[in-house]
Amino acid sequence: MRMLVFIVAFLVAIGILVAVHEFGHYWVAKKLGFKVLRFSIGFGKPLLTHVGHDADRTEYVSPRFPWAAT
Repeated sequence: MRMLVFIVAFLVAIGILVAVHEFGHYWVAKKLGFKVLRFSIGFGKPLLTHVGHDADRTEYVSPRFPWAAT
C-alpha cells in the first residue's frame, strides 16, 4: 500500500512539473507574438477540448494520458 501511494504521488508530481514546464513554452510563445494553435499536456485522444475566445482561437485539450507534452 505504501508503494502505491509513493507511485501515485510521484506521477502527480511529474504531471505538475510537466504542466508548469509546458505552460512556460505557451506563455513565452504568446508573449513573443506566435500563434498557438493547440495547448495540450499529454497524448492520446482528447477527453475535453475548449476553443479560446482570443484572436488566435487556441484549442485547449485535456488528453487521455496527461503525462507527456505534445
